[in-house]
Amino acid sequence: MERCVGRVLDIGCGAGRIVEALTLRGHEALGIDVCPSAVAATVSRGGAAHSGSVFDQLPAEGWWDTALLLDGNIGIGGEPRMLLRRVRELVHDQGLLIVETSGADVDERRRVRIHLDHQAASPAFAWAVVGARALVGHARLSGWTRVEQWSTGSHDRHFVVLRACV
Repeated sequence: MERCVGRVLDIGCGAGRIVEALTLRGHEALGIDVCPSAVAATVSRGGAAHSGSVFDQLPAEGWWDTALLLDGNIGIGGEPRMLLRRVRELVHDQGLLIVETSGADVDERRRVRIHLDHQAASPAFAWAVVGARALVGHARLSGWTRVEQWSTGSHDRHFVVLRACV
């Protein structure tokens, strides 16, 4: 969160913990998620949330300072370049994108399904799994340049910060 600047858009916000923490730090933050219960959870934490897809029209397009794709959300839609181009439309000309990547050197497309216990809880949908090297390559072709890259102390979480190119 220390790397977030200004107005922050958390794409695939889930239960809203990041939106809540950013709001408490004084950021204007908005979470977006396709899951109505995730949006409700974010709002119940005192955060702002929008129900829908990142590919839908969103509030303040082109004016966000920082966008987040955490917890593997670079996989949304199954096509990282398409997602990166869309996020590029959401941030301003010098906006940042913080992406959590796979720790493996991977660039895969998959069809996945959400399960609760042993029962399918969703239809199959497209998803991608992307490591840092692949992300940087996709970013370069999608209007972004790498600013920083790091892993947590235990090396179980990996992040890349991208800056929008003019």
